[in-house]
Amino acid sequence: MLDWLYTAISWVMARWHSLWNLAFGDPPAESGLSGLSWVLAIVFLVVTIRLILFPLFVKQVKSQRAMQELQPELAKLRKQYGSDRQGMAVAQQAMFKERGVNPLAGCLPILPQIPVFLSLFHVLRRLAPDKQGLYSWSNELTDQAARAKLFGAPISASFNMDGAKEQSILEIASYGTIRTVAFVLILVMCATTYFTQKQIMSRSGPVEGQAAMVQKLMLYGVPLSLFVSGFIFPIGVLIYWMTNNLWTLGQQFFILRKMPPPGSAAAKAKDGPDKPVDPRTLAPKPGAKPVRTKGGRPTAAPASTTSAENAVSLDKGGNAADAAPQAGGSTAAPRGGSGSRPGSGQGPANRGKRKRR
Repeated sequence: MLDWLYTAISWVMARWHSLWNLAFGDPPAESGLSGLSWVLAIVFLVVTIRLILFPLFVKQVKSQRAMQELQPELAKLRKQYGSDRQGMAVAQQAMFKERGVNPLAGCLPILPQIPVFLSLFHVLRRLAPDKQGLYSWSNELTDQAARAKLFGAPISASFNMDGAKEQSILEIASYGTIRTVAFVLILVMCATTYFTQKQIMSRSGPVEGQAAMVQKLMLYGVPLSLFVSGFIFPIGVLIYWMTNNLWTLGQQFFILRKMPPPGSAAAKAKDGPDKPVDPRTLAPKPGAKPVRTKGGRPTAAPASTTSAENAVSLDKGGNAADAAPQAGGSTAAPRGGSGSRPGSGQGPANRGKRKRR
């Protein structure tokens, strides 16, 4: 059912092998790198896949940044809905839709790599000397790939083998050489996986609760599971996984330098220190009453207060009436009616004089 995928992976490897074979030729068997062109074919299979998946990686980073920015609002939703999980889920989906955030975007670069890894594992497991052509390879190319070696260990060999493949591999290499090379590659694969997970944690920023437990499980659980399963991986698959981890480390290092997590020390250092406040921006506007703040700096009074304090209206008789609201919030009205009569001496100024007397 997946023969089309096995054929595609084999075809890409064959094209890269042809290119590197033109550049380097076939190194002598005693050099330990007789399969250099095939090793580079596996390495550049990783490069090909990761370049194709790079746009998905950018989407993953943007999705993680958006999720980090939404964390305060999600915390409010959790506090609001409490134990109502259904209501919380509906509110979350509405928020994600409104902000254009897809939580599943974080898995986008990982999912397509799974069938590629399984396809390469399948092809190299079936690869053996004197075997008929596999998928898009001829008989000669298949035999050449099966005999290709890295430091004396065939790339089709595994730490543990059995059956007819074990017999055919041991005719061209020893178990001691195979297991030494395979064990070193397993250790390197596990170490690079650990540092990759560590870097992912730095990229995603601090998390709490269940997410922190999942991160810790991934940090130690994935390398441990790879150490166990690495003993059945062909050496070519170990090379693929190690190269993939090194690519991820470099790619994430570049992204972390360019786009540090919000709130991290790197992000604050990138933003730089706070800019000094220009005193001219604190000066009151012409005609505005200066207001002293607690810090002692004068600032312009609110426009509504200034206009209210300076507002003056004329009553029907033509006298000026004070329309400014008092400190208590009410507007002072002249005695004896809504306006002061001419010559009555009831204006605001006269009332002030009488009070002072």
